[in-house]
Amino acid sequence: MSNENNSLTSLALQKFKKNFWGVFSLAIITCIGLISVFAYVFAPDASKNANQMHLSIHSKSPGFEVQMLTIPSGIESEQNFFSKLFFGKNDTDTEIPIQSYEVKNDVLHYIEYASDGLQGQEKQIAVSRFPNSNYESYIENRGFVFGTDKYGRDYLSRILIGSRISFFIGFVAVFISLIVGLLMGSLAGYYGGKIDAFIMWIINITWSIPTLLLVIAITLALGKGFWQVFIAVGLTMWVEVARVVRGQIISAKEMQYVTAARALGYNDYRIITKHILPNIFGPLIVISAANFAAAILIESGLSFLGIGAQPPMASWGAMIKDHYNYIILGKPYLALIPGLCIMLLVMAFMLVGNALRDALDVKT
Repeated sequence: MSNENNSLTSLALQKFKKNFWGVFSLAIITCIGLISVFAYVFAPDASKNANQMHLSIHSKSPGFEVQMLTIPSGIESEQNFFSKLFFGKNDTDTEIPIQSYEVKNDVLHYIEYASDGLQGQEKQIAVSRFPNSNYESYIENRGFVFGTDKYGRDYLSRILIGSRISFFIGFVAVFISLIVGLLMGSLAGYYGGKIDAFIMWIINITWSIPTLLLVIAITLALGKGFWQVFIAVGLTMWVEVARVVRGQIISAKEMQYVTAARALGYNDYRIITKHILPNIFGPLIVISAANFAAAILIESGLSFLGIGAQPPMASWGAMIKDHYNYIILGKPYLALIPGLCIMLLVMAFMLVGNALRDALDVKT
């Protein structure tokens, strides 16, 4: 039996490898996954939530460059390496975009950057403020690949860090939906009768409520925030899993291997978990891939409505909300870039789901 399972698994893998779009989409998902985990390594602005604001350079076009003066605060950060790697560094230094600078009598004179070609304000700071009076290493040419948002933050960094929420909500929501869906579907399908009728009643009520309204209701009950959205989306996606598991178990429990397991005296828990569920794993993988895509879209919708991840946390949906009016104001890329990122990730999950469905289809 195990050799047969192994051969079926290897056949499914071979079929999946032959599907170009499935493999290509899986590579995209892997890349986005790595970027979301190590976002602060790739982000030009590694401050927490890439929230370094410079209002004087707001809404600048992709490829914009400016001289940036960093004034050290002298405050030592006590953050460890892993905290900086996964949560960004607590930046205590002050960054100022400047147009020009010169040093006179150990005093650094600089002109702040001003938009629209205006003359910026001239300010000065003692060279001794910099460690070893080495002011030159604190002035650099800073480039913004995707330009800046309406608050003057580096847009590329916000996009990279925003991938975390969209990517991880898929994992958390699918994990929650699988736990609840498997439990409810297994009980309904295996025991039938009144238990089945009661669980189907709960499923039908949950199914009848529009998903977004249900998520909004759960989010408002749990409160606005990062984890609340994850839980809310997960609690609305279990219904489809439960229906599929129930249907599969109803047909599987009449099979000979289940009758043999009962004859051997195995308890119901072992029969369900060790014998039935492994044989209905294929449809669950396909549903999980589709649920990943649905969770990303729901989270984006919630963030757009303002009840998803809260500022200053970066989220693709919130970035569209902040900049959708720029489509009319002549800078549509501010809304289009996060929109394209959402579309790319959702399409990748859908194509992987289709490829898995084809690979696990025993009829072919």
